[in-house]
Amino acid sequence: MANTHYWQKLAKDKLESINKSVPKHWQLESLPNNEERRDVTGGHIRQYLSKDEIEITEAVAPTIVQKTSAGQWTAEAVMRAFCHRASLAHQLVNCLHETFFDAAIEDAKQLDEYYTKQKKPIGPLHGLPVSLKDQFHVKGVETTMGYVGWIGTFQGKKGTGKERVFESELVKELRDLGAILYCKTSVPHTLMCGETVNNIIGYTWNPKNRNLSSGGSSGGEGALISLGGSPVGFGTDIGGSIRIPAAFNGLYGLRPSGGRLPYEGMANSMDGQNSILSVVGPLANSVSTLQLLVKSLLSREPWLHDPLVHELPWREDKATLPQDQKLSFAVLRHDGGASLHPPVKRAIETVVNALKDQGYEVIKWEPPSHKRGLDILMKAWTYDNGADTRAAFELSGEPPAPQVGQTYGEGHVPDPPKDAMHIAENNVAKRDYQKEYLEYWNSTAEKTGTGRPVDAVIMPLAPFAAARPKMYLYYGYSAIVNALDYTACTLPVTLVDKYIDTVDPSFKAVSDLDKKIMATYDPEIYDGAHVGVQIVGRRLQEEKVLAVTEYVANLLKYNSGKGEAGSKGRL
Repeated sequence: MANTHYWQKLAKDKLESINKSVPKHWQLESLPNNEERRDVTGGHIRQYLSKDEIEITEAVAPTIVQKTSAGQWTAEAVMRAFCHRASLAHQLVNCLHETFFDAAIEDAKQLDEYYTKQKKPIGPLHGLPVSLKDQFHVKGVETTMGYVGWIGTFQGKKGTGKERVFESELVKELRDLGAILYCKTSVPHTLMCGETVNNIIGYTWNPKNRNLSSGGSSGGEGALISLGGSPVGFGTDIGGSIRIPAAFNGLYGLRPSGGRLPYEGMANSMDGQNSILSVVGPLANSVSTLQLLVKSLLSREPWLHDPLVHELPWREDKATLPQDQKLSFAVLRHDGGASLHPPVKRAIETVVNALKDQGYEVIKWEPPSHKRGLDILMKAWTYDNGADTRAAFELSGEPPAPQVGQTYGEGHVPDPPKDAMHIAENNVAKRDYQKEYLEYWNSTAEKTGTGRPVDAVIMPLAPFAAARPKMYLYYGYSAIVNALDYTACTLPVTLVDKYIDTVDPSFKAVSDLDKKIMATYDPEIYDGAHVGVQIVGRRLQEEKVLAVTEYVANLLKYNSGKGEAGSKGRL
């Protein structure tokens, strides 16, 4: 095993290279600490930007593409604006692992040349900056996935011939669609954590409230997009890793079902564990952005290059809400494992009341035990007893962060690695559980006024608005969706208000764990943080879930006086 000095020097040198990749004229002379400035979004980050940069970086992706495709904005101007804002974001919250701004600007210039000559865009994402979680392989830069031992290697191995030249399938598709790639964002080493922390960049903070985590494992994406450093990015999700940072950062994040979008050629933890698959999906500040990215990617027929992708093109009929029938909803307020912090409880009721006020039916969701599903999922996560992640740590001798050490650190030996018989047994248990849950969903037709099963379920994403450092104690609300392989999208609802979201003196815990989770809530610490929920649909219902999420989002804006109700079609 390498000595401490060795891994620390590697990590220090890597961090310095990341920080030095920010051009000097974009480097801030002084930075407020978390106590001095809790919220670094909005006006704080705007003070370092020009009027044109603010206009560009605060436009949603469909607007950006519309303007670049019409020649109103050059791809180069767009790219420079986002490179600047991403540089600022990193200095404020530690959200980047790799930058390749010069290459991105050259790509933008080529797109502009193409437009000048051809008088048309190169594709539906012409000139759109897209950020990527540090699992994607991009030529010219490395993928560390937060591991010190992966620095200067290809997934921990040297001499493979793939170093800095291999690209993931989704990266190729994005380039062909006209998107421009320019940075890779921070992750927790192992990826198996709802906070983003590693020994290279340290901790990635929540830009809206820097007392809190940006989430994980796509935490760098959540923080970067929240600060306007990216209009859209891609993360992955095996237990909530897209939805957690999306909800914590006031964003929309889509967790598609397995096999909808291409995962081929990406780095991962526990590669080959196929009981609970990690999936790839987008995070952004609008539903229309998610729709644009998914629809564009599916137009490339990714099933021709990724053997695990279903041949399932974008279904426009499913993306439009029906005109001739009302939908119905269900709500889960408690899963039996963890009670909700006051602001999350308020967010759930805000959505439910908004729907009820418009005459929509919302029934109580009483499904099969979530604990059973979570037990199946946890067994899948630990088939190898952490051997894969421990091997990655041993490459450099670095220690795991406390947040992952309990499950994947050295010395944690809950069980021997599972054999084929035990894995098969767990797969059967998963199939039986999914079948039982499916039939429960079907049975709700008897409770709804529509005569059909509920169309979507309103669920918490976590018991808390965001996790405090080292206090992410429960993943049940996000991970159950992975156990079922359902489609889900986060929905930003409100902000924590210390005067409204006070501690409930009548709270009674259902367990010691529940008591510990509630004890992490402090209205003063949480004040101002984003609060979101998730809209959950059945398997492979991405179009429908996005349409429902968009409708409910517009309904909430209408109720708060910030917009107009309505969406494509009606509910």
